[in-house]
Amino acid sequence: MLRHPRDWQSLLYMLALPALVAWQWRYGFAWPLYGLELFLTLGIGVVHHNHAHLKMWRSRWPNRATDMWLTLLQGHPGFVFHATHNANHHRYHHGPQDAARTYRFGGDHNHLAGYLLHPLQATWALYPLFGCWLGRLRRRAPGAFGYCLLQYLLVGGLWLGLALLDWQKWLLLVLLPQLHGLHWLLATNYLQHAHADGHSKINFARNFEGALNPLLFNIGLHTAHHRHGRAHWSTLPALHAQVRHQVHPRLNCGGLLPYMFTTFILSLLLPRYQSQPLMRPTETA
Repeated sequence: MLRHPRDWQSLLYMLALPALVAWQWRYGFAWPLYGLELFLTLGIGVVHHNHAHLKMWRSRWPNRATDMWLTLLQGHPGFVFHATHNANHHRYHHGPQDAARTYRFGGDHNHLAGYLLHPLQATWALYPLFGCWLGRLRRRAPGAFGYCLLQYLLVGGLWLGLALLDWQKWLLLVLLPQLHGLHWLLATNYLQHAHADGHSKINFARNFEGALNPLLFNIGLHTAHHRHGRAHWSTLPALHAQVRHQVHPRLNCGGLLPYMFTTFILSLLLPRYQSQPLMRPTETA
């Protein structure tokens, strides 16, 4: 049984994404369907993230099956969230010990190049954590270690099988959308934390309150999510309302897309729209 009835939305995304891939594989590429597929890769990344924080089902085996299905959909094992996200990012809240803090890479900035490069920089920084975590797991819990390796084998097997069927369709309909979703999932860290205060107990994250939030499982309400990591995503609007007045006004934004246009594009022409840091330069080491 589902832990929360609102997770019908998660299940819908998990079924719609492979259906769109299968339809285009069979009947041909279509831009409207491909655009929807790319959007769903964003949603699947959030579903995977949410499932790592709070399992979707009340019993073990449906959760195991969901682990594997999300791994195949995203093209990356879900267990990495535990090593690099839950045990790092949610532990240190963008602070100086957070391995993927945005100001670690070239200083405290908030611009388009930083947004585009952050996923590559964060991956380079996070994989050593992930490797150490796997090493400890292999020594302490060989069964769990084997479960993690199985997720990698499933992804590799799916990719190989689809590439052998038709490598061009696999590249266009599977691999590129998955890479798009993974890039966005990591780049979201930049959107939510660049120019926030990594030393603050409340001003470490940016919140997006626009219309996309319900479609992306309220991931924009990031302060509330950090403070209540195991809260179900459907409860985040109420939790956000409780802390909104404590957050610096510059960190409570409207829609995600207007913010990105203003911060990354319009600011190039009109300097008054440039993002301003909340940390002092001496705090960004």
